[in-house]
Amino acid sequence: MTRYVMAIDLRRCVGCQTCTAACKNANATPPGVQWRRVLDLETGEFPDVRRSFLPVACMHCDEPPCEEVCPTSATTKRPDGLVAIDYDVCIGCANCVMACPYEARSIVDEARFAYGDKPIKSEEVRFDPARISVATKCTFCIDRIDQAAKTGQVPGRDPEVTPACVNSCISGAMSFGDIDDAESKVSKLLAGTQHFRMHEDLGTGPGVYYIWDQK
Repeated sequence: MTRYVMAIDLRRCVGCQTCTAACKNANATPPGVQWRRVLDLETGEFPDVRRSFLPVACMHCDEPPCEEVCPTSATTKRPDGLVAIDYDVCIGCANCVMACPYEARSIVDEARFAYGDKPIKSEEVRFDPARISVATKCTFCIDRIDQAAKTGQVPGRDPEVTPACVNSCISGAMSFGDIDDAESKVSKLLAGTQHFRMHEDLGTGPGVYYIWDQK
């Protein structure tokens, strides 16, 4: 089997937001909608205070709550672990938006662009009218993953079939690949580190792992 996951090394993330910008450029998300965000967190008490950064997006869960509440089966979990949305089937009811514990989904009801009512070049190329009035979210760049099956390339190894956010990370904090492949970079990375998954206690089985130390 194949199970695509993402690993984010919190020791390396510098909060530069490059992954956020890369995602917005790759997907032409409208103003106010970010499929990938970086939370800026402050922990501890003065004078022992620490600043940490936490990239968040759709977790592509093993047991996605969004899928359970979808009345039209527009949201589905694929065999490779990616949670997908069929825009032709979605009715924009927002059940999934409310069910997602990661606040990863958005719905916009009209076309919006960065500067006025006309798209800039990158928005014009990537604008998808099918994403109006339906639920949208991070897809792990699903079109690239699907391309890999045709080209024989490997997601997480070959940039052309790897999520844009991973390719853009200037500190090498983000990794992607098949966790069921013991030889994949992401599997080896997780095998040698201590990590956690966000809200794992909810039983969602998130597909994003956060690394915080060596084993």
